[in-house]
Parts: sequence; C-alpha cells; structure tokens
Amino acid sequence: MQMTMVTLVTENNVEFSDVTNNQAVYHYCENASHGTCNWLVQADQAPFCIACSLNRTIPKLSHDDNWDKWKRIEIAKHRLVYSLLRLQVPVSAKDEPEDIEGLAFDFMSDTSKGKRIMTGHANGVITLNIEEANEAIRVQHKLDLGEKYRTLLGHMRHEVGHYYWDVLIKDSAYLEQYRQLFGDEREDYSEALNHYYENGPVANWNDSYISPYATSHSWEDWAETWAHYLHLMDTLETAHAFGIDIYPTQIGDNHELKADIYKDPYTIKDFNQIMEMWLPLTFAVNSLNRSMGHIDFYPFVIAPAVLEKLQFIHNVCGANRLN
Repeated sequence: MQMTMVTLVTENNVEFSDVTNNQAVYHYCENASHGTCNWLVQADQAPFCIACSLNRTIPKLSHDDNWDKWKRIEIAKHRLVYSLLRLQVPVSAKDEPEDIEGLAFDFMSDTSKGKRIMTGHANGVITLNIEEANEAIRVQHKLDLGEKYRTLLGHMRHEVGHYYWDVLIKDSAYLEQYRQLFGDEREDYSEALNHYYENGPVANWNDSYISPYATSHSWEDWAETWAHYLHLMDTLETAHAFGIDIYPTQIGDNHELKADIYKDPYTIKDFNQIMEMWLPLTFAVNSLNRSMGHIDFYPFVIAPAVLEKLQFIHNVCGANRLN
C-alpha cells in the first residue's frame, strides 16, 4: 500500500496506471460510483478499498439526504483508517458477523422515535447513528451534554479505541501498566456509567483525565485518550505536510513559543518531541481562531497524568513500527 497520491493515466474504461510506473495498474474503489471514496485498489484485487471493505451496513440511499450524510461519514472514516494504517496497527474487515476478530462499521438511522440507534462499539462492530452527520443535531447534542468537542471523526476515533483495547491491551504484556495508568477495567461497566450520569465527573477531573467522560470508567478513559492521540498525530502530520513553523519574534529572547514541524510524527519515537511541536501549534491556532471570533480550535489541557497516558499509547502503537 503506497499511502500517497498518484497521477493516473487511462488504461481502459475501468483501469488506470501510475504515470510514473505503468506496471502499477489500479481501479477505483467500488464506492467511487457513489462519490463517497477516491481510494484506489490494485487491478487484481477486490472491488472495495481497505476503508470501504470495513462497511457492514450503509444508509438506505433511497432517501436523498442519506447519501449526503453517508458521504460526510465516509470522509471522516477514511481519515480514521488512514491514521490507523500510518500507525501500522492491525486493520482488517470481519469475515463473518460472529467473528471475534476484525473491524466493521454499521451506519444506521433510527427506524422510529421509540427505537433509536445508539452510537457505540461491540465486539469489533462500530455503530454510528447517521444523524451525527447533521451538523445542527450534532451541535445540539454537544451543548446538551456539555461537551467541548464533538465531531464525526471524534466519534469514530473514540469508538475504534474500544476495539484497539481488545486488540492491543487485552491479554497483553501491557495490561498491568494499563491498569496503573487508566484504572481497573474489571470494574462493573454499566454501574460505572450509571454513576457517572447520575453524579457527573469526579472533582478536579482535569488533573488526571482528558475529558469529563473519561472519568466514567477505565475503558472510557482509554477510548477518550486514544481518540486524543489520533487527533494529535493526524494534526501534526498535516502541519508537517504544509511545513508549518511557529517562531514569533515578539516573545522575548528565550523564545518560549517555538515549534518547527520538521518531522512526520509517525516517525518519532520520543513522545516528548511530539509534545514540543504540539503545544505551540495549538496555542497559535487557538489564537488564530479567536482572531476570527471562533471558539478555540483546541479546547483541552494536557495534565502530566494525561501526558503519561498518551506516552503509553504512543509506545504501544510504536512498539513494532519505530524499533
């Protein structure tokens, strides 16, 4: 897998070759016919790209607004899958519904007012209520729940975090260290969530957690922190691609706010280097947003305890990739 943009020349009505290598022949993913995918597949391989092969259920396209929602969802999901591939964590589709391995997505709509589709994860299947692709509804949920951040991409990164807990942490050599950082996942999950919704987050939650919801249970702390790690890595990679430098001359001789995004974060082993780029970048972009009258681009504070959790995730993901 090349993980890059290529320039194509037409071979026939359905196949194309790389202009720099006419031996590399591709066809577009089948979902290109719906305008929901622009990824390529080698000519002798399956009709769907790796991202679209994960789809188990898509919205009924007989409803006109469902196509638009699905397209927005696919944009977010493709970015998610790209990040997972860059991290080199396992990405494979479920072969069978009861298969305990593999990943699948169900994008579904409510069938009635009394039967709502709940966004969540279970045994490698991520279900997303497609109403989250409606900006007005998503913002209303964000306000109702007191969330600082709620996006389609954020939902997917959080839910896939639950899947990768099973893949990377469960029954692994990392489990004890995980419990030291995130707590004991054996605590009753339903009871913990009920307690959270009845009583809210623990006092001074931002000293140890990235979000209020992360306080509800060890698994949710992992999923929230995992999602944040993907936010961070993807944004830094984009900044690197644009060659962004942050070096204001007005801050004094010690140059406390400085970051040259000179390296692809996926190639950096030392997480401290990543944070040295991340914090100045977010400070600068928050300032730009305020100049336009928008809310902060990055409404989070990374406490030392959260930094340690992010470092742990970076180490787990990079165990094979960066050695």
